[in-house]
Amino acid sequence: MSEGQTLLAIDQGTTSSRAILFSPGGDVLDVQQKELALHYPQKGWVEQNPDDIWNDTRECCTKILEQCAALPAAIGITNQRETTIVWDRETGVPVYNAIVWQDRRTADYCDGLKEQGHEEMISGKTGLLLDPYFSATKLSWILDNVEGARVRAEAGELAFGTVDSFLLWKLTDGAVHATDITNVSRTMLYNIREQKWDEELLELFNIPASLLPEVRDNVSDFGSAFDGIPIGGMAGDQQAALIGQGCLKPGMVKSTYGTGCFALMNIGEAFKKSENRLLITVAYRVGGQITYAVEGSIFVAGAAIQWLRDGLGLFDDAAESEALATSVPDNNEVYFVPAFTGLGAPYWRPDVRATITGMSRESNKAHVVRAALEAQAYQTLDLIGAMEKDGGYDADVLRADGGLVANEFMCQFLADMLQRPVEVPKVVETTAWGAAVLAGVQVGVFESLQAASAQWLAEHRYEPKMAVSECEALYGGWKKAVDTLLSN
Repeated sequence: MSEGQTLLAIDQGTTSSRAILFSPGGDVLDVQQKELALHYPQKGWVEQNPDDIWNDTRECCTKILEQCAALPAAIGITNQRETTIVWDRETGVPVYNAIVWQDRRTADYCDGLKEQGHEEMISGKTGLLLDPYFSATKLSWILDNVEGARVRAEAGELAFGTVDSFLLWKLTDGAVHATDITNVSRTMLYNIREQKWDEELLELFNIPASLLPEVRDNVSDFGSAFDGIPIGGMAGDQQAALIGQGCLKPGMVKSTYGTGCFALMNIGEAFKKSENRLLITVAYRVGGQITYAVEGSIFVAGAAIQWLRDGLGLFDDAAESEALATSVPDNNEVYFVPAFTGLGAPYWRPDVRATITGMSRESNKAHVVRAALEAQAYQTLDLIGAMEKDGGYDADVLRADGGLVANEFMCQFLADMLQRPVEVPKVVETTAWGAAVLAGVQVGVFESLQAASAQWLAEHRYEPKMAVSECEALYGGWKKAVDTLLSN
């Protein structure tokens, strides 16, 4: 490993755009961040302004570079994954707002395709389920509903990409229209077994091939930006976190608690079809060698705490949620199923909405807040059992990251419900660090992903303390609340 070579990570997320400067040891040297607005033009629709995504990202990077004594060795990019953008190949101007991964406008379209019997074919090729979550139906919607978009696309005038691809285009002044294999594996247009854009899927969703970016390894030459700094790595945010958490061996699991909750288990080099309605996705590909992961996606995690703060006004700062949760001895049989945008894995019910059950006269806001935090553990437990069956490995430890891991009550309850240790890393910016590691491998700062992961250290380790019988009783209450919601 070379000493003294910094790495710049672009971390473009759902609620903010950030740039983070790392030392080769993973120390955060500088952070710049700008909040990113979400727009809700109709019920179930979620959009962002692509120009805001780009301008905020550029501003964050520029502020860091202005303070650097020397240019970073490389840039890595990580991003919200399925969010879909279409832009003009000549001008770079988007034809429509970015349709965010949370958006549900194509739910009826997906239902129609399911009724026609297409889901099994789609899942067998992409590892994904037929859901509005992914990019294909969002892209199809733009082509069908933005005036002139389909004609221009078929004429080769437009480009499609997820956020990584759009940022790369902008960073390289339109010189590079490419993406990495982790992001493309979330489009529902890419065959992750044969590792190519799939003609049958393109035909099904009526997508012209001329729109599509080139697909590259996660460690690759993606061009350069800001006066020649090489862009050496790209990965979707959850795969970047898997790398940043050092989960490079089959059976290792990371779970990120941000806006949503995403758990990934490394399952090695062989594609395995899920039998439990989870997702099979590309974990990373380096030097042409692919590694797969099984993923469980929960649509709402930290966003539930944000709603309690902003929507209900139960507290002023998210950090207060822990004190409220611990101010009562238990949840008083209150359960909060935070299905604001539907239920993700393993249920996949985009039609249901959030519910709070078990309320009585003695229930108070502390019980509701506690139930929202406990829900993160229940949702994770739903996932882990299914992941172990699909992946064929036991998850001995869960490596957790994301904003919610600052909440010690949540982490301890997570360890209790899972009945296994939960480790929180010393380098808390695991997603951005994963992108930095990929870029560092490309330029020789690290010899390999494995060499970088050897530096991983735990800051906190939570051991299970709750009796198994108590865990089972609590989880039974959760399952009853979910069943009640699904039956309505």
